[in-house]
Formats: sequence, structure tokens, C-alpha cells
Amino acid sequence: MSNSGHMQIGEVAERTGLSLRTIRYYGEVGLVEPSARSRGGFRLYTEEDADRLQLIKRMKPLSFSLEQTRELLETLDRLNDPRTTPEEQAALSSGLDEFEDSIDRRCRTLRKELAMAEEFGQRLRDERARSGPASEAHP
Repeated sequence: MSNSGHMQIGEVAERTGLSLRTIRYYGEVGLVEPSARSRGGFRLYTEEDADRLQLIKRMKPLSFSLEQTRELLETLDRLNDPRTTPEEQAALSSGLDEFEDSIDRRCRTLRKELAMAEEFGQRLRDERARSGPASEAHP
């Protein structure tokens, strides 16, 4: 990280495990725009930008659309904005409850899918064990 507290895109990619192309794409669609640019025009990111990218990365396996991702990010931004009124905060908090419910449902679905995949893998191992080593099957 530079003295200014900014990172170039390569460092952000390394920290987040996202590709340069993905980070640029998220900028193009307005999810995470670089906080600054260097004199040479390089994208510069803050620690908060990297955290935002990590949040997006965590949403992806849960099949959130770009629009849903944008909505969640905007909700979090507004919740953290000191100008947000208590009434708005209550409404935004309710919106977060809906996201949490959606995440819980998606996690349950993923757990079921994982259990089925593990069962399938075990069945294949059991079949292989019953049929004996491959070398015995073909003299």
C-alpha cells in the first residue's frame, strides 16, 4: 500500500483473489469504483474499496444478481451515512433483514446440494471398492 493509503489494482486483486478484469468490470457497472487515480491514470483503491470487493465476492456464490448486489451496497452505504434519518435507518434495516433471510435460504439450498454431491461421491467410492482395484479387472 502506498503512503497515500491507496493500492493499485494488482495489489487489490492479490488481496481479494479477484481478477483484474473482474475488478475493472465491477467499476464499469458502478459497484466499486476506484477512489482515486494516479497521475499516470492508474486506478487506486482504498482498504474500504477492497472490503467492498470482498463483500461482492461473498455474494457471488449465493447467486445474487448485479442489481441485488447494487441494492445491498447502496443500503449499506446509506446506513453508514450520518445524514440518514432514524426513520430511513429503520427502513434500511428492514431491507437488510430481507437480505439476511435470502442468504439463509440460499445457504440451506447450497447445504442440500453439497450433501447430495458428497453422497454421490461416496456412492462412487463404494462402487469402486466393490468392484476391486482397476488393475485386477484388466489382466
